[in-house]
Amino acid sequence: MTKRFSSPRLVVSARLTKLAQTAFGVAIAFGVAPWAIALNLWVNPSLAGDPFRNREPHQIGDQTEAAFKAIFQQGNYPAAQRYLEQALSKEPNEPLAYAMSASLAYGNKDWAKLDTYSQKTLETGQKLISSDPLRGNLYTAVGHFLKGAAIITREGTVNGVPQAFSRLRQVYEYLDKAEAISANDPELNLIKGYMDLLLAVNLPFASPDQAIGRLEKNAAPGYLVDRGIALAYRDLKRYPQALEYVNRAIKTTSDNPEIYYLKAQILKQLGQREKSQQMIQEAIANFDKALTKKSQLPGDLVKQIERERSSAVSLKNPG
Repeated sequence: MTKRFSSPRLVVSARLTKLAQTAFGVAIAFGVAPWAIALNLWVNPSLAGDPFRNREPHQIGDQTEAAFKAIFQQGNYPAAQRYLEQALSKEPNEPLAYAMSASLAYGNKDWAKLDTYSQKTLETGQKLISSDPLRGNLYTAVGHFLKGAAIITREGTVNGVPQAFSRLRQVYEYLDKAEAISANDPELNLIKGYMDLLLAVNLPFASPDQAIGRLEKNAAPGYLVDRGIALAYRDLKRYPQALEYVNRAIKTTSDNPEIYYLKAQILKQLGQREKSQQMIQEAIANFDKALTKKSQLPGDLVKQIERERSSAVSLKNPG
């Protein structure tokens, strides 16, 4: 029994940090700030205010909104960093600002800031419970999740697993509290849907199709739903479905280089499986498209894209 249970524990612990990178940022309302138009950020007038809810929208600060869009719509990390610096000063009670700051700290391998911003996410989420119970409980869960990721990063798998799993239990405790307030809330379902998907594709007893169905039914905005499902199908090696959903995401976030990187990965794997040189060539073209905006991506990510592109080129020119 112990041996059987240890495998899922190790799988989950190994994925905590990856989960944290996506889970904290995808479940927040954002609007279209007027000055964002001048900076050529992607704008859709129908998304003014809260894109998740048609009634009783929740508000966050302009700088936090801009940082969110810079990361998830534009894939522009230097711009996001600038907006976050302003958000931490002008919007100190918004937990998303700290959560995204934790993400950037992780990408920069700044473990001290990862610890600091994870703790601030937790604290601001807890404070928000009294005035906004739904988002307060949601971001208290996110804070515990980030703390778990920080523990694994700092202490490693062997020493960090017990503490991280304690945090994971608290994550779902607070997600359950948020769900009790509004089970069909699109913001809640987006962030919980991402967590469920990333666990489902790595645990033998989980159901990816159930997680995908929940995400499609209740979560928003659509481009993050499509991106999350594409990632899940990629990891499940269901490449035709992954390609369908990444193409959907491209239609609404065509300026984001990370979307083309994801499409390139899918095409490369599908091309290998089907022994299709045409698909491999399309993969290379999408790697190249992602790299046209390498100045706005983290350096380590650029190196990873370049390595995967080289691997695709070697498949096209074997020997």
